[in-house]
Amino acid sequence: MIQALQDIQAAAGAVFESVAGKSVPISFGNDALALQAASEGVAVCDRSHWGRIQVSDDDRIRYLHNQSTNDFYQLKPKEGCDTVFVTSTARTIDLATAYVLEDSVLLIVSPQRQEKLVNWLDRYIFGADRVKIKDITDETAAFSLIGPDSHRLVEQLGGDELFGKPHASHQVSKLLDVEVRIAVGSGLASPGYTLIVDAVHAATLWQHLVEQLAVPLGDRLWEQLRIAQGRPAPDHELTEDYNPLEAGLGQTLSFAKGCYIGQETIARLNTYQGVKQQLWGVRLSGVVEPGSAITLGEDKVGKLTSVTETPQGVLGLAYIRTKAGGAGLKVQIGEQEGEIIDLPFATRI
Repeated sequence: MIQALQDIQAAAGAVFESVAGKSVPISFGNDALALQAASEGVAVCDRSHWGRIQVSDDDRIRYLHNQSTNDFYQLKPKEGCDTVFVTSTARTIDLATAYVLEDSVLLIVSPQRQEKLVNWLDRYIFGADRVKIKDITDETAAFSLIGPDSHRLVEQLGGDELFGKPHASHQVSKLLDVEVRIAVGSGLASPGYTLIVDAVHAATLWQHLVEQLAVPLGDRLWEQLRIAQGRPAPDHELTEDYNPLEAGLGQTLSFAKGCYIGQETIARLNTYQGVKQQLWGVRLSGVVEPGSAITLGEDKVGKLTSVTETPQGVLGLAYIRTKAGGAGLKVQIGEQEGEIIDLPFATRI
């Protein structure tokens, strides 16, 4: 099962660390090659440590529609969306991707978030609700294909019907009698696909992808890419200090769907242009600790939430006061200088 997958990865030079209580390949010792593949060819990243939650029974669509920010009533089987689970005051819990199946909805959630979300969702199931929530993380595996050449591998898997389809569209294909769910979207702003398979077949699928010249990419590089592209993460950009509008998650929000948890706050912020801070990228002159204050002259205008070193220099993510400005703004972070830059993952409203 997953051990067989990790044996193959270890033989290929993978270095493992514990992430969310699971052994995760953080590096394959090929960083330059993997980054090049993600931008020019195709890389494959093991995201099996991300949470996967199955929501089933007759009221599943109504239930998820009422519990998160996007419009589930508009979705049909083989379609999907990104959505955010928020508190009653619209503070972020997690960004999830939802895939609507014939008899259930599959959610991919951030590492370390599935238990919290299962418990949180369970609180809102009442006596008459026909909804079942199940954590299927350990029963399945998930990989991301990242890069422009990912279409070639998906075509080999029989997923060419997905070409040109909207984000989170998905279908089931077969590889050597192994069922693989293929979904549009890499989890980043980069082009690509997400593959979901039963854990028992994870090693077979991974081996096939590598044999077809997908370059393994470790979790450490995933973190570098998510910061460079602006995908917000729990405990960094997704906390109870921020809401989805501030986090640049406009693609997850429906303003026509009616009532849901946190809806009143989000609608009010949008109607009255009340977003006081927004998530931006920061190009830094040197490494600074996350949590550092960002200043403009004598004024504090923001907070650094994530930082990474890349071949192009040090990059970070930060919330910046809306009135202070956006892309091109020159700021100070501790002893380092910074320039605010836009983020390809962000959708601003």
